[in-house]
Amino acid sequence: MTDPDTPDTPGTPGAPGHVLHGLLADLRAESAVLDGLVAGLSAADWAAPTPAEGWTVAHQIAHLAWTDDWTALATRDPESFTASLGGRFTQLLAAGADPVEDGAREGAAAEPAALLARWRAGRSQVQAALAAAPADVRLPWFGPPMKPASMATARLMETWAHGQDVADALGTTREPTDRLRHIAHLGLRTLGFAFAAHGLPAPQRPVRLELTAPDGGSWAFGPTDAMDVVTGPALDFCLLVTQRRHRDDLALTATGPIATIWLPIAQTFAGPPGKGRQPGAGA
Repeated sequence: MTDPDTPDTPGTPGAPGHVLHGLLADLRAESAVLDGLVAGLSAADWAAPTPAEGWTVAHQIAHLAWTDDWTALATRDPESFTASLGGRFTQLLAAGADPVEDGAREGAAAEPAALLARWRAGRSQVQAALAAAPADVRLPWFGPPMKPASMATARLMETWAHGQDVADALGTTREPTDRLRHIAHLGLRTLGFAFAAHGLPAPQRPVRLELTAPDGGSWAFGPTDAMDVVTGPALDFCLLVTQRRHRDDLALTATGPIATIWLPIAQTFAGPPGKGRQPGAGA
C-alpha cells in the first residue's frame, strides 16, 4: 500500500527510470538475502513455525510468490488483473475465505524445491515486467494504483518483512542495510492510510522522521519545522511499520500528539490492520 499522490521513494538520484533501476537492484539484493536463508533448508525447517500465527517458513515464501504473481499480472496486463480481482478474488471474499491466507496455504503445500523454484521464477518476472513498464504509468493494485517505482518499493518492503519472519523462525539475525531507507520512507508515506484503516481522520499536519541509519548516519524525512517528530534507529522504525515488533520493544520516541497516536497503529501494507506482535515476541 502506498499513497499514489506522493513522490516515489528517494535515495536514488536521477530520472524516474534511474530511480526504478536502483529500486529493482535493491529488491534483487533483498530477495537474494532471503533466498540464502531458505535455499539449503531441510523439509523440517521449511515447516518451522514463524511469528505469524499459523504460518510456517513455507507459508512466508508462498505468500511472496503469490504476491509476485499478482504483481507481474498487474504490470503486464492491467485489464486481466482487474478482471481477476473481480473474479476469483471476489468470490473467495464472498465465501468468507481470505484470499491471502488461501494463496499462502496452497503454495505452502508444494514441495519445498518446487516452491523455491516458483518464487525465484516469479520474482524474475516481476523484475522484467517492472523494468519494462513506463515510469509514469499507474498500475492497478488491491489498494490505490501505484507507479512502477512504488510497486518495486512495496515488493522490497514485503520481502524484507516476511524475511524477518523467516529469520526469526530460524533464529538468525540479518545485518541491516541502507535498503531500509526505502521502507522507512514508505512507512511515512502510508501514515494517512494507517489512520484511515483504524477509522481515524487523516492528520492535518505533517510528521517528521529523524532516524539513525544502519551505518550510524542520519536519515530525515518530512519538513524540518514539523511539530510531530519520530526519532530512533531506522531498523526499529522499519520493524514497527511492518508490524514485526511491538513498540514496547523498540527504541523509538514520538513527540507530538499525531506521532504518538500513529506509532501503535502504523502499517505499510494494504488491507485491514494486522494483529501485530506481542511485547517480547521475536525480540
